[in-house]
Amino acid sequence: MSNHLFDLVRARMPAAQSPFIIHPDGKVLSYGDLDAVSARLAGVLVAAGVVPGDRVAVQVEKSANALMLYLACVRAGAVFLPLNAAYTLAELDYFIADAEPSLIVCDPSRQAGITAIARGAAVETLDADGAGSLMDKAAGMADRFTDVARGPDDLAAILYTSGTTGRSKGAMLSHDNLASNALTLVDFWRFDRTDVLLHALPIFHTHGLFVGTNVVLLAGASMLFLPKFDANEVMRLMPRATTMMGVPTFYVRLLDHAGLTREATAHMRLFVSGSAPLLADTHRDWRRRTGHAILERYGMTETNMNTSNPYEGDRVAGTVGPPLPGVAARITEPETGAMLPVGEIGMIEVKGPNVFKGYWRNPEKTASEFRPDGYFITGDLGKIDANGYVHIVGRGKDLIITGGYNVYPKEVESEIDALPGVVESAVIGLAHKDFGEAVTAVVVAAKGAALDEASVMEALDGRLARFKQPKRVFIVDDLPRNTMGKVQKNVLREMYAGAFG
Repeated sequence: MSNHLFDLVRARMPAAQSPFIIHPDGKVLSYGDLDAVSARLAGVLVAAGVVPGDRVAVQVEKSANALMLYLACVRAGAVFLPLNAAYTLAELDYFIADAEPSLIVCDPSRQAGITAIARGAAVETLDADGAGSLMDKAAGMADRFTDVARGPDDLAAILYTSGTTGRSKGAMLSHDNLASNALTLVDFWRFDRTDVLLHALPIFHTHGLFVGTNVVLLAGASMLFLPKFDANEVMRLMPRATTMMGVPTFYVRLLDHAGLTREATAHMRLFVSGSAPLLADTHRDWRRRTGHAILERYGMTETNMNTSNPYEGDRVAGTVGPPLPGVAARITEPETGAMLPVGEIGMIEVKGPNVFKGYWRNPEKTASEFRPDGYFITGDLGKIDANGYVHIVGRGKDLIITGGYNVYPKEVESEIDALPGVVESAVIGLAHKDFGEAVTAVVVAAKGAALDEASVMEALDGRLARFKQPKRVFIVDDLPRNTMGKVQKNVLREMYAGAFG
């Protein structure tokens, strides 16, 4: 039995000296280095007692060695569990309790705090420069490793996804979920060994990790690896790239850069956008400024990529294109699941080899999110037009996507409601030029409470990851409700629609 995902990576590797990661300073990690470093790290995992199926939780800054750790987990048969570097210790405590990792890798600055909540898991360190106790141990390991046998249905990763109620859920992704989707995208987006991807995305998220990285790996291509998005650095490095993947925020900010011209982008083959809705205005402005039509696609943590505007053909602003090869999509009546005709708005449901295996240790939730015929209920509302293009018009849940990150209101509301002087709160997402949506809180203050926007925002600092913290707070006397007493968030969205210009 083979190691399904890494065997595919190995089979598609170019020559050992070919570059895989190119750092902004010119330092290169080759495919030969990839093989050797991931082997040494896999050896560290096995020596630490990690056995097939064990979870390895990773909360580190972006680095090439962090990607090598992902591949090491695949090779060792472990389940890779990336966690947002912005999560607080209070947030991490839930993930560690739920996933029960046998090993946790973190930034050295967080080692003491994480050790206190590790629940017996071993703790190793890896910093933003790719150094730490993990790499110290790897230095003593062999640069060859016999990959652990893993089949198509064995788990490769768990990614926690946010909903609008309850706690985050761990989406279980198999070797073939990742492999099949990456192979489809390599073919559909025409990636090959000559491509150089400008990679400025985080790698704890499905976009930068499984879309960007896996596509590059299975194409035998290379990537310019930025620690984070910086418009000046992107423009400086763009002459060396052929493709870029980003969230809408990237494109909005690049449109404000004086260096973005037709000449500066003439050599580029492809610009891809995802993780949040791309405004039609941004699509049009980009095309007018550069001559390129951004390719927008639609994916989820649970499904990888579902649809894509075509590589050749019309990339229609405001749509996410037809379903990818091998993926089926349909629109249904949300309550009954009955199929709806072309052009009617309903629930988007998808089915294919990309769709996850279910939620970690949550069979009830898993069962409720799948139809009897295997279609996954995405929670997104949309329609499919006569040309087969999917249009997303909203979400059946109140999930907020800000800068490509998911935020569920209930978690933010719980923190706000616990503050002195707060009666209740409602958290909504409002249109924002840079972030797609901005987290916004509407707060009912107790009579006589000295509560204002600044005091609420100050109180939340350190209690929630930065991207979850409200960008605006409105203090009100009461919240609008329907006859059943439910807060009408749609009314709030209308009331404050122009809050961010």
